[in-house]
Amino acid sequence: MKLIPTAIPDVLLIEPRVFADERGFFFESWNRRTIAGLGINADFVQDNHSRSNRNVLRGMHYQIEQPQGKLLRVISGSVFDVAVDLRRSSPTFGQWVGFTLSADDKCMAWIPPGFAHGFCVTSDVAEFLYKTTDYWNPIHERTLLWNDPQLGIDWPLSAPPILAPKDAAGTPFAAAETYA
Repeated sequence: MKLIPTAIPDVLLIEPRVFADERGFFFESWNRRTIAGLGINADFVQDNHSRSNRNVLRGMHYQIEQPQGKLLRVISGSVFDVAVDLRRSSPTFGQWVGFTLSADDKCMAWIPPGFAHGFCVTSDVAEFLYKTTDYWNPIHERTLLWNDPQLGIDWPLSAPPILAPKDAAGTPFAAAETYA
């Protein structure tokens, strides 16, 4: 596996070694030793799988207690994935980074605890898998406003986004609970 840096050094893209031939392909999407060798020492406790249609926007979610690190990948279609740094002690506090994840390129992303996370679907349909380092806890879940002008996230939407009520009513960055 190979690391690909992003504009926020703690958010990483991971390019797996893919073995492809006339039969199809094979690659390791998770290997504790290999991932640890890349500097990601995470203990994953939960796997999640979502399927969404074009222009569905999920996010920007985080847990103020029990923060979750996430190892992400798309197994069908493509998404534009976004992480916002909510760690006040970080030199990139309040900054966001976005990138495309697709089934075609098979790249994964690591988003450490301390970030809000979301994505929008850029293909007709996308299936998205992610491992988390802590359990989902609805009491501690928070939602950052997806279109907050202070953040200025440049979502590549081809129509108005399809949002869950909690995502439409997210908290602006200036009023959001953040991490130390």
